[in-house]
Formats: sequence, C-alpha cells, structure tokens
Amino acid sequence: MRIFVALDIDDAIRERIQLFMDGVRGFAPDARWVRAESLHITLKFIGEKPAESVEQIKQALSGIQGEAIAMSFRGYGFFPTLKAARVFWVGIESGPPLASLAKAVDEATAALGVPGEHRPFSAHLTLARGGGRSGTPHWQRGDGPNKTFQRLQEKLAVLPTPEFGTMTAREFFLYESQLGRGGARYTKIGRFALI
Repeated sequence: MRIFVALDIDDAIRERIQLFMDGVRGFAPDARWVRAESLHITLKFIGEKPAESVEQIKQALSGIQGEAIAMSFRGYGFFPTLKAARVFWVGIESGPPLASLAKAVDEATAALGVPGEHRPFSAHLTLARGGGRSGTPHWQRGDGPNKTFQRLQEKLAVLPTPEFGTMTAREFFLYESQLGRGGARYTKIGRFALI
C-alpha cells in the first residue's frame, strides 16, 4: 500500500480554493492540476508498505498526543523558485502545533524504520505541478527555468492576495494513495484525534 499522513481541510475552504483554481487554471494549461477533493496538508509521505507495516504505523500514530491546530489559508507561491517553478501552492499560516505534529509523526514513523525528514516542515497545499518531475518543494538536480507557470505568475502579480479562510484541525489521518488514470485517489484508512 502507498500511504501518507495528512490533515484534511474544511469543505468551505476547499470550495473557495476550487473557485480560485477554476479562475486561474487557463493561465497554466500544461500544468497538472490537483482535484479539489484531493486537497490535503501532507505531514509525512511514507510510501509503499505491506499491510502488516501499515497496522504498526497506525498503532504508532495513535500514540501521538497533539493539540488542535488553528490555520489560515492565504496567498500562494511556487516551489522551488519563481523562475524554476515546478509546484504552484496555497500558503498556510499556523502556529507551532502544526510543525510539532509533523515532527511527532516523523519521529513515530522513524521508530518503525521509515526514513526521517532532513529538511524543516513546509506547510502548503499543492494546487498544480508543472512538468513530469517531483512535487517536492526543495531544489532538485535538473531544476532550471520552467515556463509552465509563467503566464499564471504574470496574471497573479496584478491581483490581490487571495484569502481562503481559517479552520481548526481536530484530527489527522493516515491515507492510502491509489494511482490510476486521471491521477491519484486518496482513501482515509486511519483517523487520529488532536486535543
């Protein structure tokens, strides 16, 4: 099973982001746009694991004691840089509990042999990917000038900063990702409360 740990977003925020994407999608027609129902905040990508490992991961995640997380969704950006844009994203503003939860998830899964993260957590919602390369926010070999998002960047530069709303996450999830035609489908296979 291909799995990852993430926070879900409220439907009202999802709808506002969908309207925003509908309005700007035409300025980057060659990008691969994420379906609004698939939007989530990835805390940890784990990858392929056999069923018995998935059960161990669920047990490890159930031991995490995190607090509810207040978040605001606003603005946008491009990873890894504006000129070498590979990913178009919406920004997330939040306090220390979000990074603390990501760290706790990383530590819990690392104890089971999942490689730990070496870079700081970067909270964002991926809206689109340009080119066939990775969606990672960090610079990678082969990154260079990329015109996929150039027209979109020009249009966004003259618009006010978009605001999508605020929410409080009171749970996080273990998801299964099934790759198929038309993109990945995500299914929640574990639910974990935040206090």
